[in-house]
Amino acid sequence: MAPKNVEPAEISANPQDHEDEHVHAIYDQIAPHFSSTRYKPWPIIAQFLDSLPTGYIGLDSGTGNGKYLPLPSNRPSGSVWTIGLDRSRNLLNIARMAGGTTREVILGDVISKCWRAGAFDYAISIATIHHLASPDRRRTAVKRLLQSVSPYHGRVLVYVWAIEQDELSKRNVPDQRTSDEDSKAGRDVFVPWVLSTPNTKPKARKLAGAGSSPVTDQEVHSPPQVFNRYYHMFAKGELTELVHDAATDLGLYVGPSDGRQLSQTGVEIVQDGWERSNYYVELRCW
Repeated sequence: MAPKNVEPAEISANPQDHEDEHVHAIYDQIAPHFSSTRYKPWPIIAQFLDSLPTGYIGLDSGTGNGKYLPLPSNRPSGSVWTIGLDRSRNLLNIARMAGGTTREVILGDVISKCWRAGAFDYAISIATIHHLASPDRRRTAVKRLLQSVSPYHGRVLVYVWAIEQDELSKRNVPDQRTSDEDSKAGRDVFVPWVLSTPNTKPKARKLAGAGSSPVTDQEVHSPPQVFNRYYHMFAKGELTELVHDAATDLGLYVGPSDGRQLSQTGVEIVQDGWERSNYYVELRCW
């Protein structure tokens, strides 16, 4: 099946209202169906979590159904402990028992100051920041990640959806760019989620009268519900630029710590790239 074009999205005057309507309300409605399609960890994220030292405590900001909370899977449970944060109460109810073990999950917003500075050793934000409806809110979300981890050894991994979709994607983002400047900007779009309603099971019933044959009630077909979720699909280089802007706002130097003054703090981009229709960036604080 050929990929379907996504529809452009117009952001309302209040980005928070836009997110409430086109993100939060939708995920609360589709939570069980959505969760059933989100169960396999992405390789780079699994590798990141597997690389963490035993005893580290971290944050999954926008945890969804909590599929990353049980990782790493090749070590004893609890050797690395991740706390999940999400705005969807219904997804958190699923995340609370991710991996068959009771998890710590918090109902909250990824741009709020939910934690004291430096509370965690690491933080991940997977497929979440692209749901924020303004550049300022996306930058604030990255700042909250950097603020939540240790300024001396904290590690951060962020994934967002990319304009550049791979050959397995069901989506296509039409190229509406008109200039070199446009090529550096992402696209605000609506991506549909189709929620099918189970059909009524037909029942056999008897007609009145002796010798009558059973007849079957006509099967009822309920039309599927379509929910248009808001996404900001990132352009190449946009996520890295977002990290630079967020770090600069916090007074952090962006780059390796080589030769820097002991009193200076910063963040290094360990790796960034594109994987399966997503851009990612890994950071290390120093």
